[in-house]
Amino acid sequence: MKDFPIPVRSIGPGSQVEDDTLEYMPMPQGMETFRAPLLPEPEQMAANHQAHAALRDTLAQLGAVCQGGGNRVVDLIGLAEADLTLVNQVLGEGEVSAVVQPSGDERREVRVQEAVFAGVWRVVTTAHGRVVSDVIELGHIPEVLKQVAREDVVAEVPRWQGGLPPNVQNAPALLAELEDHWRVWRPGQPAHVVNLTLLPVSMEDIGFLDHHLGTGRVLILSRGYGNCRITNTCRPNTWRVVYYNSQDLVILNAVEVSELPEVAQAAIEDLQDSHERLQEVLAWVEQG
Repeated sequence: MKDFPIPVRSIGPGSQVEDDTLEYMPMPQGMETFRAPLLPEPEQMAANHQAHAALRDTLAQLGAVCQGGGNRVVDLIGLAEADLTLVNQVLGEGEVSAVVQPSGDERREVRVQEAVFAGVWRVVTTAHGRVVSDVIELGHIPEVLKQVAREDVVAEVPRWQGGLPPNVQNAPALLAELEDHWRVWRPGQPAHVVNLTLLPVSMEDIGFLDHHLGTGRVLILSRGYGNCRITNTCRPNTWRVVYYNSQDLVILNAVEVSELPEVAQAAIEDLQDSHERLQEVLAWVEQG
């Protein structure tokens, strides 16, 4: 019997050797959810009258914001240490924080921390290491972040002269697109997002973009689902938005033209939900 001229090969799953395997980038696994603050027993808080008053005022101002009013503020300067401690316990720390860095010779720094109640913000201003302002601000986002972003705007965009640096190819076209949008963008319009992750851009392109956009003083970190780092640029209503997974690898790199990216802001539904939850916590605090 002659040998069969065609080699016999098995078929089916697992029968072939695969040289390449698909490797997926790990995505964020955890998501921040509301956790009620851990508080002392009501009778232990009964004597903290200043804290009770500040929290009642916070609840009232939050209710006004939910009805469509602008941001409201509750001043905490002057509270006794024990009362301030209780306020800190009630507020806790939420998923969004921010810092406004000093500029030039100015030693004034603003730190923002969202409470466990979305839309309830602790805003502390220091100068030369001393606290000069300590407030609870109620609203979608503290106004100081928008204000400083407006102050950081440089009117004229630097124009590159001569040949482009090596490996810079698509950045000039992206800059032109962004400039077209930031010059005409007005409050109320939808955000315009340029997703650099999905575009054929090199590291040199991104560096060229960042150089021409500039970097402002506002830095926002949102930890709701993975980490999101937001910085203002020196162009009107233009922000750098970068998402990281739990291994600190970039999973989305974008430039957004808007008043402030929505990922850092509390929605009206969040504010309404926070009003209900804060009302429940305040009822427990005042039981004593």
